[in-house]
Amino acid sequence: MTKRDVDGVSGRAVASQMAFPLRRVTAMTSDRFINGPSNVAARAWLARSQWPDGRLWLWGPSGTGKTHLLTVWAHEHDATVLDARLFSKSSAGGRIRVQGNLAIDNADSPGDEATMLHLLNDAFSQGDRVLMAGRLPPSRSHFMLPDLASRLRATATTATGEPEDDLRATLLLSLLADRQLVVSQSVTDWLWRHLPRTGNALVSAVERLDEAALVRKQPITRALALEMLPDLLMPEE
Repeated sequence: MTKRDVDGVSGRAVASQMAFPLRRVTAMTSDRFINGPSNVAARAWLARSQWPDGRLWLWGPSGTGKTHLLTVWAHEHDATVLDARLFSKSSAGGRIRVQGNLAIDNADSPGDEATMLHLLNDAFSQGDRVLMAGRLPPSRSHFMLPDLASRLRATATTATGEPEDDLRATLLLSLLADRQLVVSQSVTDWLWRHLPRTGNALVSAVERLDEAALVRKQPITRALALEMLPDLLMPEE
């Protein structure tokens, strides 16, 4: 699918410049996504061939797979991926134009609301689909532009929830595997029992442990976790 030129640069080039910076892009594939009851409704909406007015808003807590789902959908539907936080007043003046489907991450915190409104208007007039993702639904997000606020509040929404226990256990192992970390089962079981029951806590814990193990050139142990995760670990029962 061809993207229209934007200020002399192809739409695909603009997409690559503004795409959300993902540390583990190669892991954001459909076969790497962990299915569970907490994301079944979101997956059902994303599988639909049509959405009301061609728009869908995906929201949920950090670490529950929103960006992963958005990336997979964008790949499957040849959509341009943009990070709303990078929108600026200068881009609004230049009228970023994208032909084809659009995926907007961090849609609840756009750097420039006019840019986002123009993109939604263009997509609607062209008959393209727009998937947006954010931590909050439009009804709980604050937008200054009345037209943008009303447009988004009329958008169909779906959500991801915090992972259930089985999914949490699989997610922890997947996060460790993505970073090629070899951790004993006794340590992973201990982490699973003592980390908060949120996806964000698992992501943050693995990131910190990976960085500490790399700097110190030592394996991930319970002692290292106790030192690096004092604010996350729950006390022994």
